[in-house]
Amino acid sequence: MQSTVLLALGSYRFSVSTGAYQKFERTTAWRWPATERIGVAPAKQYVGPGEDEISIEGTIYPHYRGGLRQIDQMRAQAGLGQPLPLITGFGRFLGNWCIEKIKENQDYLMSDGAPRKIEFTIDLGAYS
Repeated sequence: MQSTVLLALGSYRFSVSTGAYQKFERTTAWRWPATERIGVAPAKQYVGPGEDEISIEGTIYPHYRGGLRQIDQMRAQAGLGQPLPLITGFGRFLGNWCIEKIKENQDYLMSDGAPRKIEFTIDLGAYS
């Protein structure tokens, strides 16, 4: 069964058959530091772009589809130590991103310790 790719980060594909994400949050900042002035309010001056961050949250049901090694595959991408291209399922290139953090939460463990549900959060920082 062919599954539609929702998002590609490097060689990892988020899809319904693998790690489907439920939340995609992007925060983009611009730098406007204040300069103190005597007798009047501080003046702001634009000095350029700031941090650009993405957080992806999702849930994996490993016994349904995709297996138990999906978070390991995400960590392998992070371990490359290289910025990774981020491309939406409809082909929009979002730039190159660095995996800064992966958080994993396992629930509903079976008798052998295998989780029935894995929730994850991946934090990305823009590579410029």
